[in-house]
Amino acid sequence: MRTRIPPFVVSWLLGLCWVAAPSFVVRGGDILNVLEFGAIPDGRTDNTAAFQRALDAAGQRGGGVVYAPRGNYRFAGSLRVPPAVTLRGVWESVPAHNGIRDRGLPKPTDDGTTFLVTGGAGSEAEPPFITLNHNSTLKGVVIYYPDQNPESEPRVYPWTIAMRGKNPAVLAVELLNPYQAIDASQNERHLIRDVHGQPLRRGIYVDAIYDVGRIENVHFNPWWSLRPQVRAWQQAHGEAFIFGRSDWQYVFNTFCFGYHVGYRFVATSNGVCNGNFLGIGADDCWTAVVVDQSAPYGLLISNGEFVSFHGPDPTMVRVEPRHTGAVRFVNCAFWGPCNQIARVAGDGTVGFSDCTFVQWDRQNEGRPALVFESGNALVRGCEFQADKLQVRLGAGVRRAVITGNLVRGKVRIEAPERPGVVVRDNVGDPN
Repeated sequence: MRTRIPPFVVSWLLGLCWVAAPSFVVRGGDILNVLEFGAIPDGRTDNTAAFQRALDAAGQRGGGVVYAPRGNYRFAGSLRVPPAVTLRGVWESVPAHNGIRDRGLPKPTDDGTTFLVTGGAGSEAEPPFITLNHNSTLKGVVIYYPDQNPESEPRVYPWTIAMRGKNPAVLAVELLNPYQAIDASQNERHLIRDVHGQPLRRGIYVDAIYDVGRIENVHFNPWWSLRPQVRAWQQAHGEAFIFGRSDWQYVFNTFCFGYHVGYRFVATSNGVCNGNFLGIGADDCWTAVVVDQSAPYGLLISNGEFVSFHGPDPTMVRVEPRHTGAVRFVNCAFWGPCNQIARVAGDGTVGFSDCTFVQWDRQNEGRPALVFESGNALVRGCEFQADKLQVRLGAGVRRAVITGNLVRGKVRIEAPERPGVVVRDNVGDPN
């Protein structure tokens, strides 16, 4: 006896198959393969025109996915990703290529989708390699500049990726050795997630953001080159994360190693930054955090880890004289044989709460861990693990509260005794 399956059951089963299918295996009309538009992944042919034809075709259909199968695609020009279009390779998570060598030189592997970029060399002002627009995405590729020399100072290039419009996204991308990685300015609600690599001059630049931008799981480490000339140049010039105007920027689980500045907050013609920075880290940077300016609403930096020990004056945090905003470091750890943990100037408010300070004054010159030259100071519930001068308040400090801190050895806090300055309940080692 043959059992007839009701039509609603057939529809339900088909629906399950649809949900279970991989995200890029959907309706045939929504997936365009770059090979069908003339792309040749041989590492030699210029694929700029072929990729742009595929991207434009997807844009004319109202959106979709332009898929680049495994291979090495060379580009002498730049690409524009239309609105609602995703340009994607084979990777579902960001790949790693540290340790891969060809004749002793770093190179990406051949087991994924790799873009070899040669266009724009010699000028920062040339168009970005890839420009994302409204609701467009770049995902699952490795971007590599084959003409960069791992034995010498970097060659100048424009931005690798520019994010424009609303909701542009960069996901699971390795930026192995760009001069400048991601220009995340002039957009709304950008999403940068699972991005690794070694940007040499600038990593991510954020500005003119008036609706929440998000940066998550970004790791900048010297996987491409640790050769002396590259390392020295990057530490003298490189900036991993730069923030201008951004209204409630969210940054989570980011890390950088070996830069001049790890995180820099600047004032631009558009304004300044405020936001939430959780679980950020900077290792072996001449200065881990530099605040030129911030919004009065504040920079909340929580659960951070910062290490500085190279450079002419290794200091974890510098707040510049022009600063008028608010900065809070909460539950952060600072270590490494630096000169100072923080040098703070300006008219704003800077606070450290529940932080751990391990090392400072590496030359035993009598430098305090924290120096506040002016503005308002808050130091509460922190631990100073070296038996050295902990805090110095300069004559320009208007108000200060330094309370409830644990120190090794004697409490050594240099502060004027006057109204507006409270220093009490700080505990050293018992005699």
